Amino acid sequence: MSRFTRRELVRAVGAAALGVAAWLHLRPRSEAQRAKRALRIAHLTDIHVQPEGTATQGMVNCLKAVHEMSDRPDLILFGGDNVMDVFAQNRDRAKVLADLWRKMVREYCEIPFRVCVGNHDVWGWDKGKSGCSGNEPEYGKKWAIDTFELPNSYYAFEQAGWKFIVLDSTYPHGNDYKGRLDDEQFGWLREELKRTPRATPIFVLSHIPILSASAFLDGENEKTGDWVVPGAWMHIDARRMVELFYEHPNVKLCVSGHIHLLDKVEYNGVTYICDGAVSGAWWRGNYHQTRPGWGLIDLYPDGSFTHEYRSFEYPR
Repeated sequence: MSRFTRRELVRAVGAAALGVAAWLHLRPRSEAQRAKRALRIAHLTDIHVQPEGTATQGMVNCLKAVHEMSDRPDLILFGGDNVMDVFAQNRDRAKVLADLWRKMVREYCEIPFRVCVGNHDVWGWDKGKSGCSGNEPEYGKKWAIDTFELPNSYYAFEQAGWKFIVLDSTYPHGNDYKGRLDDEQFGWLREELKRTPRATPIFVLSHIPILSASAFLDGENEKTGDWVVPGAWMHIDARRMVELFYEHPNVKLCVSGHIHLLDKVEYNGVTYICDGAVSGAWWRGNYHQTRPGWGLIDLYPDGSFTHEYRSFEYPR
């Protein structure tokens, strides 16, 4: 009869425990587990609503899919690029889109929601195309703050035992932008993390991904023989952000959009999800291999979560 050494026995028990843990992680949530859920979230990013084409019907269809779930989400997070561009549009066009957005959420959204600002939600920064001088009262992010009724372009709130930090990823760069936080916002983020109790799990929402695998593949970023990812596609200050998150292990999940592609990256114990786009290829179907859709996220009191990418009736 073969005999285990002490070391072999410890290894066997450890492997068995890991196997059980993996099975528990992968199996569907039971009814009892679902009852312990803290919050169910629908993440709708990159809607790019506009009066032309199928965009308004598409937004209606997506909101309908969310609202008609038998186990309806408690909260909707609109992840930025909520309208089809005011970045390079004049005041009249910006007003059309502001009025349309307000109408859509007033008539078709019963679930409480929060809004993140995307680059296409910043009015007039491309002065050559928008005709803006920069002195208009609603210029830039003020347009988004007013339209989406926000306390600021970045803010925090608490719900169901979780801390939510909503970032403003759009940093001015000439007539364009980069994905990063200015020093004031980074300082605010550092203090917000510091004042949050270690037992409180943290959810970070940004429009531009902090870390993303799909940012490498959205374009011919390898054509020079080296990977070159534009700073407008992924946070160019990601290094200092992940170093800050490393000091706060209760940062559990960072969710974004912007790329219109779907991926999940795990780094230093933090999960980064880039959640596709409601509009897909700007209301022209799939974008590369990612179908139009939205993210369904369940949060639990212990800081764990599940994520599922869902489709809806896409207008043709």
